[in-house]
Amino acid sequence: MKIVEKAGKTVDEAVDLALKELNASIDDVSVEILEEPSKGILGLIMVKQARVRITVKEDSPNRAVSLLKEIFRTMDLDVKIKAVENEKTIMIDLEGPDLGLLIGRRGETLDSLQYLVNLSVNKNQEIRKKIIIDIEGYRDRREKTLQKLAEKLAEKARQRGRNVVLEPMSAQERRIIHTALQGRDDIYTFSEGEDPYRKIIISPKK
Repeated sequence: MKIVEKAGKTVDEAVDLALKELNASIDDVSVEILEEPSKGILGLIMVKQARVRITVKEDSPNRAVSLLKEIFRTMDLDVKIKAVENEKTIMIDLEGPDLGLLIGRRGETLDSLQYLVNLSVNKNQEIRKKIIIDIEGYRDRREKTLQKLAEKLAEKARQRGRNVVLEPMSAQERRIIHTALQGRDDIYTFSEGEDPYRKIIISPKK
């Protein structure tokens, strides 16, 4: 839990100083006023400054955002982070220049980052929420690409009458392929192998 105490001429000034140090917004923290400012004779001389204690809220979205900010600060990356929470998931979208390195080959780096954040934020939590991290709509574009690939390879398997084996994919990407083809009655799909080399086979029905 991050806690910062700051002093300023006014309460607002002290709060602003604390927020800048924490790199947080007012919605991310709770504010405790330790001392109100006061002035001396005729109100001309500042006798006592305002003092506040700022505590970063420890809910799951804020823990996830704080962890990502620390990672990106270490990597010297300028990243805008937006987190939206619903009943079961926390959706985090990242925006910024040159974020291709965070996506990696076929999204492998992004998946690893997502796994790390899920592991850290949900550790020792009674209520666990799935955290999905995306970069400027990459996952939606990747899903559409995989759906088109699935249909293309399904046609190949049907026309040639033999199995088509895809490259190893993550569980999330395999799920997209299975879902895209589950309504067809001329082919079926199954997975074989062990992660991270588990792959999908598209097989024609005979």
